[in-house]
Amino acid sequence: MSSSTAAANTAAERDIVRKLARGSLFSRLLGSGRQPLKLAAVPRDLVVGDRRRGDALLAGRLTLGSETLSLAAAEFAAIGADGPLAEQLQGFSWLRDLAAAASRENGARLAEALAGRWLLAHGTRADEAWRPDLWGERILFWTAYAPYILSSRDAGYRSALLNTLARGARHLDANADRAPPGLKRITAWAGVVAAGLLVQGGVTRVARGEAGLARALAAAQFEDGGLTSRSPHEQMLLVDRLGLLRAAYFAAKQTLPDGIQAAAAAALAALHGVTMGDGALSSWQGGNPGDPARLHALVEGCGLRARPLRQARGWGYQRMSALGTVLVLDAAPPPPPRMTGSGTASTLAFELSDGAQRLVVNCGGPGPLPTKLPDHLVEALRSTAAHSTLTLAETNSTAILADGSLGKGVSDVTVERSEDNDSSRIAATHDGYVRRFGLIHKRSLMLGNDGKELRGADQLIQKGRRKVRDAIAFATRFHLARDVEATLTADGMGAILRSRGTPPWNFRCRGAMLTTEESLFIDGSGEPHKTTQLVIVGEMSGIGGEVGWQFRRSS
Repeated sequence: MSSSTAAANTAAERDIVRKLARGSLFSRLLGSGRQPLKLAAVPRDLVVGDRRRGDALLAGRLTLGSETLSLAAAEFAAIGADGPLAEQLQGFSWLRDLAAAASRENGARLAEALAGRWLLAHGTRADEAWRPDLWGERILFWTAYAPYILSSRDAGYRSALLNTLARGARHLDANADRAPPGLKRITAWAGVVAAGLLVQGGVTRVARGEAGLARALAAAQFEDGGLTSRSPHEQMLLVDRLGLLRAAYFAAKQTLPDGIQAAAAAALAALHGVTMGDGALSSWQGGNPGDPARLHALVEGCGLRARPLRQARGWGYQRMSALGTVLVLDAAPPPPPRMTGSGTASTLAFELSDGAQRLVVNCGGPGPLPTKLPDHLVEALRSTAAHSTLTLAETNSTAILADGSLGKGVSDVTVERSEDNDSSRIAATHDGYVRRFGLIHKRSLMLGNDGKELRGADQLIQKGRRKVRDAIAFATRFHLARDVEATLTADGMGAILRSRGTPPWNFRCRGAMLTTEESLFIDGSGEPHKTTQLVIVGEMSGIGGEVGWQFRRSS
């Protein structure tokens, strides 16, 4: 962008802000004879934003996944509130990245111009941008970054913004429970509480907000801290939302309720439980690893410390670790349809890392990011075959219906776990293949305490009345990370796995033959990469059978 163009854009943005102080729009936003409001306190957000994204904002670009929005031409009314990029713009979470790249003086010029545009588009009417979850997020970030959006000397603009904030809080107070259950409803009620703590005259709102937030958390969060959507990405946002709310309590010099403190600590432990050795997330429920730097900044800035959750009955992810080797296993049914639109048939799949090097992964998916991937591929990435587990007769352990929702399949998962001086052991079963084939899938894992060896077995065990007479084809898949090279051994029963980051690992199997196939991995930016998968293929009789396998580090 040339200096002359930038100057012209800045002048135009200032004109937009000035308009807020003149004419009927200002009157409608401020209210006749009403005294301007003030913030009672300004929270300090300790989460450091992404400076690269902040630099892009200063250059006039908001980017998310495969989509980029030109801020110079951004019109809130035209963009609306539908889709990930629009939601990010509407929620003002980008203020955190802007603050990482710009001083208050430099950042305020852009932030106030965009806040002014928002007021012009949405300030006078309750439209799609007034969704409860968007108002909740907006309140959390408007208050935390008030210096960036309320530095203007224009009293009319400041009053319009603060009075619209107060209107938004009243709107939330009446409509928070209309947000969909889960993270969105939690975000809405967190906004109610934050507004009560921080907006002048809102103290009476705090108790109602705390009660609503308690209900929202109870409905969406397992006792072990994980969300019922079972989405690691949403779990990360939950930790962030509760961290911002904690900051609001501290700014207002109020005591954080024990229930919110406990929910936040449990949420962080559950998040740690699905983090791999490279500091990024494991790929579950259509998501991907995300950005490890962003996750690190969030954990460091949330104000809490917690150990990784190892045995999660509700959240459902079992964690094994030994001297830098980390394994995360999906040991629960898929999330209920009402809590997610993109659940996956991933039960008993696992991911494995050695230090910062990932070895075994799931294919993942774009998650909340805009993507150029075709719809049929995104749908395929939700299948059992896109995860590192056993598939029977090329079918999903839980059906994925034509409309994208999850159908019948896994409903019962059992988990037995034990630890001793030599190893950690998990034996888990699911019933996803009982209805169609009369077979239970049992996966057994043993990780040595030196982190050098993982032994596993996949068994199919007869159960129920249904008897299948013919042999059934099966495949146990291990999708490999993008920089892991696999070389099959001469006997066709093993492979050597090489990567730059770690010593070689040897893979062996018994009970069937080993092959390699092409695979796909979706990275933290939502981009696809060609990879390789190890596949143990064979047939089992109607009464079941077993295959065994082993990963062992060479040194």
